[in-house]
Amino acid sequence: MSGAEVVEVVLNKIKIDENRNEQIIVLKEKNGNRLLPVVIGISEVNAIKLKLSGIDPPRPLTHDLLLRVIEGFGGQVKRILIDRLEDSTFYAKLVLTKNGSTDELQIDARPSDSIALALRANAPIVVNPTVLDEAGINGV
Repeated sequence: MSGAEVVEVVLNKIKIDENRNEQIIVLKEKNGNRLLPVVIGISEVNAIKLKLSGIDPPRPLTHDLLLRVIEGFGGQVKRILIDRLEDSTFYAKLVLTKNGSTDELQIDARPSDSIALALRANAPIVVNPTVLDEAGINGV
């Protein structure tokens, strides 16, 4: 799936639904109004909030460690791809390159971990348009 076939999104907000005990990140279409709500775990929401708050922990957290390993091997997080939705579960891939190569390596990953990593790597988050059509909602 090439970059032209996907829709770039940005993190819009984090919501806590105390009635259902769920944490939801809301992604917003970068050049549009659609929103994509994704339920994620508490540890991932905390990792995302920590990064957004600018707090740099004294020891690397899991997502920081993963980024350091990727970069230590000469790799780069090119983008995060949320590529499908099955039975209300989102699936994502880390899209990596090595030493500026155009060859891409795609690694299966949870969207929550992928987004936490994307924020640390300043990498774009993109979504398969069929996923956005299926699960996206119109925002304001």
